[in-house]
Amino acid sequence: MKGLYILLAAILLTSCQNQSKEDLNKAKQASIDSMKVEINKQRVIDSMKTEMAKAEEKQKAEAQKVVVVHQNDGTATAAPAKKKGWSSAAKGAVIGAGVGAATGAIVSKKKGEGAIIGGLAGAGVGAGTGAIIDSKKKKNE
Repeated sequence: MKGLYILLAAILLTSCQNQSKEDLNKAKQASIDSMKVEINKQRVIDSMKTEMAKAEEKQKAEAQKVVVVHQNDGTATAAPAKKKGWSSAAKGAVIGAGVGAATGAIVSKKKGEGAIIGGLAGAGVGAGTGAIIDSKKKKNE
């Protein structure tokens, strides 16, 4: 009987050691996999930073372009290029979304749902109003 207990104890100890080695290998593989994922994420972030830097350089170069204005007396003066800003439609959408979300949260019993619906409705109305203003500005130019 003692021999049986010793045999069972030996089997139990060796099986636990094998299990711990398998767990250790699985943990190592999981660590390696997570490191690969992080490396890929960092690669994407780095490429986005590079593209953003290129876009900023392009914007700076365009902003530095000079427009020559000819006057009636034959002289020419240099005027800096006009910066492009937000369109009225974009401004209207942002303002409308903010006002609509605040109003929806105040009026509705379900605050989150009211804010979402109000924000979407406000953004739509604001964008429409801004688009009308943009079209009027283009006609006047």
